[in-house]
This record gives sequence, structure tokens and C-alpha cells, in this order.
Amino acid sequence: MKKACPALALSAALALTLAACGAAPEQGSGAAGASDFTACMVSDEGGFDDQSFNQSGKEGLDKAKAELGVKTITVESESAADYPTNIDSLIQQDCKLIFGVGFNLATDLATAAKANPDIEFALIDDVFRDTSGEELSLDNAKPLRFNTAESAYLAGYAAAAMSKTGTVATYGGQPIPTVQIFMHGFAMGVAKYNEDKGASVKVLGWDINNPKGGSFVGNFSDTAKGQSLTNQFISQGADVIMPVAGPVGLGTLSVVKESSGDDLVVWVDSDGFEATDGGPLILTSVVKEIGASVFDTVKEASSGSFTSKPYIGTLDNGGVALAPFHDQDSKVPAEVKTRVEELRTQIIDGSIDVTTPYDPS
Repeated sequence: MKKACPALALSAALALTLAACGAAPEQGSGAAGASDFTACMVSDEGGFDDQSFNQSGKEGLDKAKAELGVKTITVESESAADYPTNIDSLIQQDCKLIFGVGFNLATDLATAAKANPDIEFALIDDVFRDTSGEELSLDNAKPLRFNTAESAYLAGYAAAAMSKTGTVATYGGQPIPTVQIFMHGFAMGVAKYNEDKGASVKVLGWDINNPKGGSFVGNFSDTAKGQSLTNQFISQGADVIMPVAGPVGLGTLSVVKESSGDDLVVWVDSDGFEATDGGPLILTSVVKEIGASVFDTVKEASSGSFTSKPYIGTLDNGGVALAPFHDQDSKVPAEVKTRVEELRTQIIDGSIDVTTPYDPS
């Protein structure tokens, strides 16, 4: 029998609360032969249509449903208050594996994992944490993390090469390691371009020599603040901007669409050319292959081979990547493309060190 967290047990009244505060779960039907395994996922407050990592996670779950024949249930959170209730709703629906999307679920998912050792849990983009924020290691809890500094380094190099003003910029949602790692890697890539070319391209919003600083919106939902920061950066001369703030990045896209210059955006998490309507405004994207990590974890768990060993996506294992230049491809000089590929190879073979203070371990 499943053991739920006592404080989170659902009564009829709480079920009504769930209906009011969180989106209703979406359930799929599994293929014959896999109907006894249900893989589930709870989003953070960005929701599954965030055109970023929540969406990427759900796409991986959808692929597992289609190709592995498992059942799936998803539930969206509209605020942090929904997390424990939504997690418990999935426990009550006999989920065998429950994914939490994003660092905000680290504590609530860990609480549920400790109380339900017969259920497997996976957390995208962070480690499991106790109520004091300390990291927890549990046999039924698998962190899925990504060394995005590697691919952000390549994006920073390309951004510096494509800047016409000699100024690029980046900003984050909140000052947390999974955001800061993008920003630091991006700035390191710009520094490498400057070293290669004897250039002096500036980075607004992040200083690799002062990693406690940086520009942040304060959340992952306020697109108006994203617009404000973007306007500020453009007024300071930036013409390539990388928002690391989930849906807030749509505010950057909206400003760039209206700008009179040749401003470009570097997207993160998913391929922004495919996931947004940015089209030719997207130079490239720093991609976390979240969907692949979700699919692989479902495959392991549904076949009885789940382990709590952390997954860390890298350029080498394909867990992170630099997206194609798409509509900008013809404008990116061949020598820049060649150099970016050389840098990618050197990062993989270890001849270039892209270590940051925020690396997953």
C-alpha cells in the first residue's frame, strides 16, 4: 500500500482545493503490456506551455507514453502553494515514477520521496533537499542535472562574434546555480572570443570576476520586468541578449521584435527557434536535452532498472547542446562556425576548462 505524507493526505475538501488552485491532471492511456506502470509529472509555476524547461519535460514524458506504452499523468502548478498538494494527488493516483520540474520542487518532492519509499522520484534541474535546504541522498530519488556552462560557452562565443556593437547581455530569473551557470558560461565564451580576436566585447548583466553580482528579474513569470531589463540593455548598446528566466524571456523577444536595430536573442533550455515565435530573431539556443533525460529515466524505471545515481547532461553525452543557427545560419561566418565546433571538441576532450562555481556534481 502507498504511504502518503500525513500532512498532505487528501480529504474530499482538499480535493476541491486542488481543483481550484492547480490545473486538473491530464491522463493518457498506456499501450497494452505497460498498463501497470504510470509515469507522472508536476510542473512548477511556469506551466507546461512555458516554451522552456517545463514544456521540454512534458515532451519527454509524452514520448515515453508513445514509444514505451506507459501511462502518464501530468498536473500543472499555478503557484508554489500547489506543489505539495499536486505531488500528493499523483501519489494517490498510483504513480510509479513522479517527476518534479525545477528547483522549486526540491523540498516538497524530497518530503514525498522520504514518506513513500516504494515510489520512485526524479527532479529536473536540482538535487533533493530537506526543509533546511541541505542536499539529501535517497535510494528512490534521482536528480537530473545539466552542465549548461559548456553549451553556454559556445553561445557566448557566437554572440560575441555576431555582435555589431561590441556589447552583449544576459540576465536571469533568480540568482540560483541552475541560472547562474548559463550566465557564467556565456561570459566565459565571450572572454574566449576576445582572447582569440584581440577584441573587447562587453557583457552586461554578468561579470565572471564578480559572480555574486548579475542582473535578475527576481522570478520566472514577470515578462514586464524582462522587457524593462531588455530595453535597458539595448539602451546601453547590447545587440545580442540571453535571458535565463523561462517565460520571462518572451518579454525580451517582444522588445527585440519592436526594436529598430539588428538585435538578436539567445534562448535557453529548449530550441527557441522551434519553441517560440521568435524565428529569425533567435541566433541560437543553449539547449538542455530535458526531454531525453525524462524519456531515459522512464525507460529505466519501467524496466525495473531505476537508480538514484544523478544524471548530468554534458556536451559529451548529448545532455546539453548548442542549437542550430536556423535563419541566422547564412549570416554567421564560416570561420565562426568552424571555431565553435573546434571549441565544442576541445570542451569534450578536456583541453578547454569550462568549470564554473555552479557546476552540478
